[in-house]
Amino acid sequence: MRILLVEDEPDLAAGIARALRTGGYSVDVAPDGEEGLFKARSTDYDAILLDVMLPLRDGWSVLEALRRSKRTPVLMLTARDKAVDRVRGLDTGADDYLVKPFDLSELLARVRALIRRSAQHPDPAIVVGAVHIDQAARRVTRGGEPVGVTAKEYAILEYLALHRGRLVTRSDLYEHVFDETDDSFSNLIDVHISNLRRKLGHDLIATRRGLGYFIE
Repeated sequence: MRILLVEDEPDLAAGIARALRTGGYSVDVAPDGEEGLFKARSTDYDAILLDVMLPLRDGWSVLEALRRSKRTPVLMLTARDKAVDRVRGLDTGADDYLVKPFDLSELLARVRALIRRSAQHPDPAIVVGAVHIDQAARRVTRGGEPVGVTAKEYAILEYLALHRGRLVTRSDLYEHVFDETDDSFSNLIDVHISNLRRKLGHDLIATRRGLGYFIE
């Protein structure tokens, strides 16, 4: 899953981005509201972490402008802990609100919950035949036995499973699984899909040649 972090404090942004990447997410970072809005409009992110107090354009303005065209889940980050500020954020279109300072484990849990709700899959467990995907622990088992998958393999599997029954194009996978710092070699998706089939069964992920992939 691909996350946009809009945060102007460099140390905090680096710490959050590092925690998200360690958690298996692809992360793009914007240091101000103008760049954040541009990226949010240009890419279909799975979630956006949006600071309120930003240079050039504040978070409320970014959110208000974004909501005119996109419903991307937004978690607002702010040092303002007054009820009126939380109400303003939620009424402007935020999906959740987290007050600084916060624990990174809580941030990750809120991000996971946002993505599940957006995919209309509130249960953190996804079961596809003998394959069990635990989104909270980011762990995969097959027939009750743990299966070792890389971060990118997990991200691809999770995205396909959350969109089960729907065709997912290669461009969708690239946009949601890889961030702006990743190499985008044309055969990367094929390599990861091949590895997942080898580990989890060749019938798990079907190919619609020339179009994309899907899980029945």
